[in-house]
Amino acid sequence: MTDVTSSKSTRRPHHWRHDLIELAALFTAVVVADTIAKTIAKGPDGHYLLVFSAIALAATAAFHTWWARRGSHASHAPPPGATSGDSGGRSTTAPSADDRAGAEDAPRPPVETVLWRMRTTVEDTPGSLAALCTVLARLGVDILTLQTHPLARGTVDEFLLRAPADLSAQDLARETAAAGGRDTWTERADAHDLVDTPTRVLGLATRTALDAAELPLALRQLLGRCTLHSVPALSLTGRPLGEQAPVEGVLEETVMRLRDPNGGTLIVERPYLPFTPTEFARARALVELDARLGPRLPRSQDVLTLPEGNEITVRRADQRDLRAARAMHDRCSARTLGLRYHGPVGDADRYLDHLLSPRFGRTLAVQTTSGRLVALGHLLWDGDETEVALMVEDDWQRRGIGSELLGRLVAMAEEAGCESVYAVTQASNTGMVAAMRALQLPLDYQIEEGTLVITARLAAAPRQSPRSPSRSLPHEEVRRAER
Repeated sequence: MTDVTSSKSTRRPHHWRHDLIELAALFTAVVVADTIAKTIAKGPDGHYLLVFSAIALAATAAFHTWWARRGSHASHAPPPGATSGDSGGRSTTAPSADDRAGAEDAPRPPVETVLWRMRTTVEDTPGSLAALCTVLARLGVDILTLQTHPLARGTVDEFLLRAPADLSAQDLARETAAAGGRDTWTERADAHDLVDTPTRVLGLATRTALDAAELPLALRQLLGRCTLHSVPALSLTGRPLGEQAPVEGVLEETVMRLRDPNGGTLIVERPYLPFTPTEFARARALVELDARLGPRLPRSQDVLTLPEGNEITVRRADQRDLRAARAMHDRCSARTLGLRYHGPVGDADRYLDHLLSPRFGRTLAVQTTSGRLVALGHLLWDGDETEVALMVEDDWQRRGIGSELLGRLVAMAEEAGCESVYAVTQASNTGMVAAMRALQLPLDYQIEEGTLVITARLAAAPRQSPRSPSRSLPHEEVRRAER
């Protein structure tokens, strides 16, 4: 049942008797008026009486109308004391609701704001989060997103905040502690953090599904500032390196250990902030996705034409190219292998399985039209740093292939959000030094006992898509193919 009544149900029923009575009254009034008019008109002063009657009737109607309007104005007048004049003649009438709404909607001067990421632990009791939000509102802080991570004791709340620029991190942490928060951590955020968590996780899962080498980067972006180490099950000499993590993984405060689908263990460390069970579950889900999909690489490749007319193909490589890479080692001179691996030439093949693994970075391969591998370029995740390394077969050197590979590797590092890349070589390796200088990036040089470390800072360069091959090799022709 509803409280709304139809208009049809409220209309009074219509009867023909009412119409008959009204018609009879009208005829009676006409007869009476006609009788009175004839009686007065036949008298000696009948015409004057009719004129005076009409004037009196008009005066009465005018007085009634004036009196009705006066009463209407009096009923709508404001109550006594509601309006009075002050010494300056200004009205003190209380503002109406419309006036107050207009004042609230009036534009306010813009306030400069900054974005903060804040994580704090509060008691798992009713009203604890409300008290914290009240303090943030009093400080003029706008809560953009909120995630909760339940713990055995308490709840970790992670906020994305838009705060006034003059509010420091120390003041924010102090006020949060006063509201009941503990173990508070703050960090400046940027526009990328405005993406909600489910969307960000789905994007990372998509990148991991398309490219096995994306898993370390996805874990870094998922968990924030952390250090990731990939520990293989066996050393280069075949010696076991330690106990492998269980399938379900291990969470120990600021360290989590996950089973690497390729063998070994993925160790993620974040000394400044313990991992929550929710973060551990998300990281483990990404690793399980990688394990189910197996080895995979992006299918795109670039076909380039060298100045002398030879065609080469630049593509991604992984451990499935191990045999071709070893064959290239056999064709390289001892000097070329020595400049690349900085150690005994006979141990060069031992590094290939590690270098081609997507857990340690990305590898680009250059092959001829006959399918022979003639060059390799590596982008290696080294904890918080990123290393680049090149090797070009002797017969294909001095043709711009090394510069082409280096430019593509640096573009990959830039796309992954790396702040810098470094190359370890010998001071006599003029080809590598020239290729690094050709990047036109700020470079730092360090020389120790004949070993040269060149670091290129990427933060000074604008972020861009991977370089076009035509920027490295002169007079080349480029076409993209899909396998």
